[in-house]
Amino acid sequence: MSQHGVGPRAVTRSVAFLTAGVLAVPALAGCGSEDPSGKPLAGQDIQPAPRDRITDGGTLRWAVDSVPDTLNTFQSDADATTTRVAQAVLPSMFRMDASGRPERNPDYLESAEVVDTEPKQVVLYKLNQQAVWSDGREIGAADFAAQWRALSGKDTAYWTARNAGYDRIQKIERGDNALEVRVTFSRPYADWRSLFSPLYPKDVMGTPDSFNDGARKKLKVTAGPFTVKKTDREDGEITLARNPRWWGEPAKLSEIVLRTVPRDKRASELAAGGLDLAEIDPSAARRITVAARPKASGSPLMGPGADRSAADSLESWAVANGSDEDAADEETVARKKLRKATVRYARQQQALGGFEVRKSLEPAYTQLALNGAEGPLTDERVRRAVARALDRRELAQAVLKPLGLPAVPVGSHLALSGQAAYADNSGALGDQDTKEAQALLADAGWVRGGPVKEEKKKEKAAGPEGGKADDTGEDDKARHGPDPAGHLAQDGRQYKAPHQGGAPGAYAPKGTAAPANQEAAPLAKNGKPLTLRFVLPSGPGSQTLRTVADRISRMLERVGIGTEISKVSDESYFKDHIASGQYDLALYSWPATAFPATDARPVYAKPVPAADGSLNVEQNYTRVGTDQVDQLFDEAVATLDEGESRSLLRKADSRIWAAAGSIPLFQRPQLMAARKNLVNTGAFGFGTPVYEDMGFLKKGAKPASGPSAKGSTAP
Repeated sequence: MSQHGVGPRAVTRSVAFLTAGVLAVPALAGCGSEDPSGKPLAGQDIQPAPRDRITDGGTLRWAVDSVPDTLNTFQSDADATTTRVAQAVLPSMFRMDASGRPERNPDYLESAEVVDTEPKQVVLYKLNQQAVWSDGREIGAADFAAQWRALSGKDTAYWTARNAGYDRIQKIERGDNALEVRVTFSRPYADWRSLFSPLYPKDVMGTPDSFNDGARKKLKVTAGPFTVKKTDREDGEITLARNPRWWGEPAKLSEIVLRTVPRDKRASELAAGGLDLAEIDPSAARRITVAARPKASGSPLMGPGADRSAADSLESWAVANGSDEDAADEETVARKKLRKATVRYARQQQALGGFEVRKSLEPAYTQLALNGAEGPLTDERVRRAVARALDRRELAQAVLKPLGLPAVPVGSHLALSGQAAYADNSGALGDQDTKEAQALLADAGWVRGGPVKEEKKKEKAAGPEGGKADDTGEDDKARHGPDPAGHLAQDGRQYKAPHQGGAPGAYAPKGTAAPANQEAAPLAKNGKPLTLRFVLPSGPGSQTLRTVADRISRMLERVGIGTEISKVSDESYFKDHIASGQYDLALYSWPATAFPATDARPVYAKPVPAADGSLNVEQNYTRVGTDQVDQLFDEAVATLDEGESRSLLRKADSRIWAAAGSIPLFQRPQLMAARKNLVNTGAFGFGTPVYEDMGFLKKGAKPASGPSAKGSTAP
């Protein structure tokens, strides 16, 4: 589910059940006749238009976060721009439709199907007879075989980030003719459609040197509607040019220029005419929406000085014209700067009138992660109490409702509404219930009014765990909830777990709810208050996460859980805190996948000790996992019956909910600013972009009112 995959691991598994989780799991969704996968909550918003209404030629300038360090999607430092380039220039046997399900790509495949299951699974690919690489060579079995050998994990000279699926292949050979490729698996593999998308030429995959270095800076041989014309890291641009050897519908655009533009600069760059398409944040979306309204529509004031009252303006005038010459000069300069900024803003708003906001829901969801490795959250009852304290619908509404998007909480860790594996399994944990949350905490030994020991102040250490709050250079800690012992975890370290369960009768008999007459007192156990460190990124693009965190903190406070919010730099947030386990609570997102049996397994795998004594968590940054979840994933990926595989995944998801290591909250909004005459692009939702159909409308032409000709559109 993340950009980086994980290799195979040897783990001894059992069928042990999660003690508290099993009892809470209800009848699984999907056991009846009704399909629980539902439909996408939001459809694509791409301004569809038939190709005959689109101008031949033109350059699309598209904002990206960075020029990638590599153009090889199978390397660990590949990023979203790497994927975007690969989609435009390389073959993919399958692509995602508007419901997030894999569909055969007819530009490369005539067909692909399982033709044998005994004694081995065999998949037969029949290639499009016109499919050729940009050097004129036919795409064939040699390319499939080279990619398999590079990604199988057998040759460690290849610096691969993932080999899931490729490690299950036994052999690849040519079929009855050059257009057929037979892939034989050593073990059954349900997610075989995930393989060879993208497919690199054998020139890249054939040797470790060419794999490791040959495709990092350039791609000499491609096979898509576009080719990589130029990569300019100094100017932060990648230029894609129309591929003259492309056999499908010719690309309408002559070029696509992917330009590096920081998110907080994109509105200005759009207004300056430097971009045609850009993903934007809610504040930029509001600017563009207001700019498109008629001048007499009563739009709210925005921009420099918009928050100044009449009294503020009068006071400014008085100071500028007062007897204090120094103050008058200073205020006069400030007023001139404000006038210039206001004029500049007005010009930008006029230019932004040529754009519109296209919106959908991104194929990714935001979750609350609970670190189960140390501290109070090692106790499943405390994790479940945190989950039962949350009103997930309120959180979804806070983020999505102001944007006019469906505010529905995510009900699965493994898929999103509309995808084949989706079912709302949140009932395994339960909805918001303050009394139930309090009872769980009492059962875990956390009661109100218990004695709290004063902690001695410690001298802060230098380095990433001390000194300034993770390089933000400001007081970045805020507390929610009572804290008679003063600020905890000032040095950024995890405090060690208290004795679980407590001594019988130390505060209250097991199962006793908190006394009603001590509502104002903090929850405590073994002399420590129940306070969780909530780590958040501090950058300008993370305001939504911080708003959600504030609401979560207030919800937790109602059940007696205190939080200490610690804002850290964006650069250190994931590497130094999430991945290293230096947090109690955190908010981050996972992308959705059409192949959860493969992609989601490392995210929820039970951590195991490594040879050096450390804990191998793969991508399970909550450190919460069970043998049973691992077993269900293993069964799902080895089951060729698609219905049975989905059922196993839904069972796994129910167990993940019950363990309460992560709580899915809402699908992320996708906001795209697009020039009004730009068609067949924008907010794609689940769907893979069709690059050859993107372009600018002919003068006087109108976009279509229905879905685009290629691909399906969500209702």
